[in-house]
Amino acid sequence: MPVARVCVDVPLAHLDRPFDYLVPADVEETALPGTRVRVRFAGQLVDGWLLDRVDSSGHDGKLAFLERLVSPERVLTPEVARLARAVADRYSGNLADVLRLAVPPRHARAEQTTPPRDLADVAARNGAEGGDNRKIAESSAERGVGDGDGGWGDYPAGSGFLRALAEERGPRAVWSALPGTDWAAAYAHAIAATVGAGRGAVAVVADARDLDRLDTALSAVLGPGRHVALSAALGPAKRYRAFLAASRGQVPVVVGTRAAMFAPVERLGLVAIWDDGDDLHAEPRAPYPHAREVLLTRAQLADAAVLVGGYARTGEAQQLVETGWAREIVASRATLRARTPAVRPTGDDPQLARDPAAATARLPSLAWDAARAALKADAPVLVQVPRRGYLPAVACVDCRTPARCAHCAGPLALRSANAPPACRWCGRVTAAYTCPTCGGRRLRAAVVGARRTAEELGRAFPGAPVRTSGRDEVLAAVPGGAALVVATPGAEPVADGGYGAVLLLDTWAMLTRADLRAGEEALRRWMAAAALAR
Repeated sequence: MPVARVCVDVPLAHLDRPFDYLVPADVEETALPGTRVRVRFAGQLVDGWLLDRVDSSGHDGKLAFLERLVSPERVLTPEVARLARAVADRYSGNLADVLRLAVPPRHARAEQTTPPRDLADVAARNGAEGGDNRKIAESSAERGVGDGDGGWGDYPAGSGFLRALAEERGPRAVWSALPGTDWAAAYAHAIAATVGAGRGAVAVVADARDLDRLDTALSAVLGPGRHVALSAALGPAKRYRAFLAASRGQVPVVVGTRAAMFAPVERLGLVAIWDDGDDLHAEPRAPYPHAREVLLTRAQLADAAVLVGGYARTGEAQQLVETGWAREIVASRATLRARTPAVRPTGDDPQLARDPAAATARLPSLAWDAARAALKADAPVLVQVPRRGYLPAVACVDCRTPARCAHCAGPLALRSANAPPACRWCGRVTAAYTCPTCGGRRLRAAVVGARRTAEELGRAFPGAPVRTSGRDEVLAAVPGGAALVVATPGAEPVADGGYGAVLLLDTWAMLTRADLRAGEEALRRWMAAAALAR
């Protein structure tokens, strides 16, 4: 096979096809499909991926030789290469752009820690570990929570889903998790059932907090050394070392953020994604693939099982159910009623009749009573505020005209109680503001942020500590004692034993976002917060 077919790393769409090169004699044994190479293309030396070795070329002219082999490490598996081609075609992108997302940059020192893998040794090790995998699946059930299956017994179809994974039948499920469910433990047991059948698994979560929870759950169920966590936040060396552990067949399970959606896993049996509606699952670089769509495509190509879970169901997940491509896993109506917290709106007509000030109050009496009762019961209270900062938007007291910057027309905001208004766009301070409509010089809060809310709640409940979780500092967990936790959407920490009350403030701010899916996104955020209640 003297001819190498190479995908050159060039961004031009009309060059998105493999090119043929001759393999030099000195790298004939090591330049195998999946390795990185350097080639001469259009007079320049560029990177490339060796996709295949063939005996002849369809090009009638003279072929150039490969300049050099970057590394003999086969980091691009045939399964991932086929997936990358399918993703590039789906999103109208280049194969080189997708491969840049699929394979992390090379780190030579991490690559030299262990010798390149031997396929014969890997096959022998997989055969020897087949019995060990089944023992791991059996022991994980004994170490599980509740009824020993991670909570899947609460759903009529949950136990059957685990059996189908253990029997390699490739089930495809959309899971609506009950409030208070330890979703990480449930995912760990599903992965353990897949590993017990001698197959691998890939699980994708949205952020580092969810990754830590799933990593801890897998360590408890599978034991140490059976999985790796793959994330772009690990750093070049650690990320490449975890990637190599998967590509060399040393671990059967890879979990991580969207960087793990292309992770190479041998004998892939399950792809799973948690909270697929989170916008962090969408890749911000071309061709902008979504982790859910990549995993579904991968499952279709590899004939693997699928698990799409969350407290709320997205429109795409519902489409999978309605078209029959996947089956839903939901709890019975009685179980759902018993597990769902009571929801009490503060803006309905009976509430306004009893408390007319509830329409304009920052904290209506119903919410204040719920928070006070939870604190008296020594339980934490979660307060979700959709805006960060102190007062992110202010307006004229007299005419309610939004305050704008005189230089760039950006919105003015207050960063603290004593700070002058400053523009959120250009940062200019407007010490002597004058309303252009009525000439007024006083300002009022148009939108209240999380820091101002924490300040007001600290005065309303002087005996309770107040913690904040947001952009500056995101808390992963809080103790179960009496406390007020003010968090922005997506930054809600998990409380030990659950929250005694969950207050959703300024719900109009999430519903009026400039987004066609603002209602769906708001519902997802609210259900994720409500699921943390006791």
